[in-house]
Amino acid sequence: MRISARTDYAIRAMAELACSPDRPLKAEDIAGRQDIPVRFLFVVLGDLRQARLARSVRGPDGGYTLTRPPEEITLADVIRAMDGPLVSVRDLKLTGLEYQGAAAPMPDVWRAVRTSLRQVLEGTTLADLAAGTLPELVRDRARDYNDDVRTYP
Repeated sequence: MRISARTDYAIRAMAELACSPDRPLKAEDIAGRQDIPVRFLFVVLGDLRQARLARSVRGPDGGYTLTRPPEEITLADVIRAMDGPLVSVRDLKLTGLEYQGAAAPMPDVWRAVRTSLRQVLEGTTLADLAAGTLPELVRDRARDYNDDVRTYP
């Protein structure tokens, strides 16, 4: 899985919005806090509005807010809004995917990858990011990654 700059910026912007659920944030403020090019951020925020994850508020105290409480918006929601499905193999459905010969087990590998990603991304909300408290599964997987990095240079 590759996380695009667009998706990375979207998640970071949504995390900022989750930290201020009661008042709109200006795009310029979000861009400054997250070191995101403001012109690019406007495009990202437009996409988030179209996906009905964020809304714009007009006026001198306007800006952007979340459309739902941060505990109801997962990282998977944001990624899907920006880039589509979490995992796809040549845009085929994983349920009916079959390979022949030595590659026959690969569909199960792709299904396992998708399941793992869903567990992490659907189990982590914007509220988790805003509070700085990630779910135990995410903390465990991050710890496993750090152990792997030390083991395999």
